[in-house]
Amino acid sequence: MEAVFLGTGSSVPTKERNHAGIFVSYRNEGFLLDCGEGVQRQLKVAGISLTKITRVFITHWHGDHSLGLPGLFQSLGSSDFSGRIQVYGPRGTRKRFMMLRKVFASDNNVDMEVIDVRKRVFLECDDFFFEALPLEHSTPCLGFRFVERDRRRINMDAARKLGLAEGPLIGRLQEGKSVKLNGRAVRPDELSYVQRGRKFAYITDTGLCNNAVELARDADLLVCEATYDNSLEDKAAKYRHLTAGQAALLASKASVKRLVLTHFSQRYRTASQIEEDARNVFPDVVCAYDFMKVKI
Repeated sequence: MEAVFLGTGSSVPTKERNHAGIFVSYRNEGFLLDCGEGVQRQLKVAGISLTKITRVFITHWHGDHSLGLPGLFQSLGSSDFSGRIQVYGPRGTRKRFMMLRKVFASDNNVDMEVIDVRKRVFLECDDFFFEALPLEHSTPCLGFRFVERDRRRINMDAARKLGLAEGPLIGRLQEGKSVKLNGRAVRPDELSYVQRGRKFAYITDTGLCNNAVELARDADLLVCEATYDNSLEDKAAKYRHLTAGQAALLASKASVKRLVLTHFSQRYRTASQIEEDARNVFPDVVCAYDFMKVKI
C-alpha cells in the first residue's frame, strides 16, 4: 500500500506545488483523494495510468480540491478505459458532478457512480472499509479514514507438522474456528495469529475539532493539512485551517504513528518552518512534496 502525493499546495498552486491530490494504491484498487487542477498531468508525470483509478474521494468542493475532475473524466472517456469509477463526496456532490458534466461539451461514456456520503461507514468491502466525518470548514467538508480488516495468518510450517495442508480445515482456522484432527481439537491460536489491519486517515481544510481526532485515531499514517506556521494561528482560525502545531497536536491526541503534512500556503517557498513547528509537538513528522511516495 503506497501513497503518492500529486499536489501539496493549497488554494493557489505554485511552480513547486500543484493543487491537492493523493493517489493511494491498494491491491487491485486505486484511490484518488481529491482532484485539484492539474492532477491528471501529475499522474502522468508520476507514471500512474489514469485507468488505475477505481474510486475518487472529494473532501469538499472548493476549486483547489475539485477543479481537476472535468479533465480527468474527459481523458478517461477518450481512452480505452472500460472499468467503473465510484465518486464519493459530501452532500450535494452528485448534483454538482452532474452540473459539471453538462457544462463541458464532450462525450463522456465513463461508467461511474456518484455518491453523497451520508453516514460514517459509507463503503465496505471484503478487505477494507472507509469512514467519513464532517470537519469544520467554510463549506461542507469531509475527512476520510481507510481501515483494513484484521486477518488471521496461518503458520503453515507448524500446520504441516500436524499433517494439515491447504484445504477446508485451513480455511476454518483462518475464520477463527477450531478443527478436529486425529481425534483432538486444534484451536486457531495454536497455528495462527491475527495480523492487524492498516489504518490511513486524510484530513484537510478544517479547524481543530473532535471529528478530526476521531478519524485519525491510531492511524498508521495521518496525512493532514498544515496550511500555516504557528505564527499565523489567527489567520488559520479565520479561514478554518490548521497550523503546523495544531496538526501535530491532533496527531498526538489521536496516537498516530506517523504524520505527513501537506496543503501549504503559497507564501512558503519551503516547508522547513512548518516542519519545525510540528516537530516540537510530534516527533515523527515530515512535510510532503509533489511526487513524494510513502509506504503505508
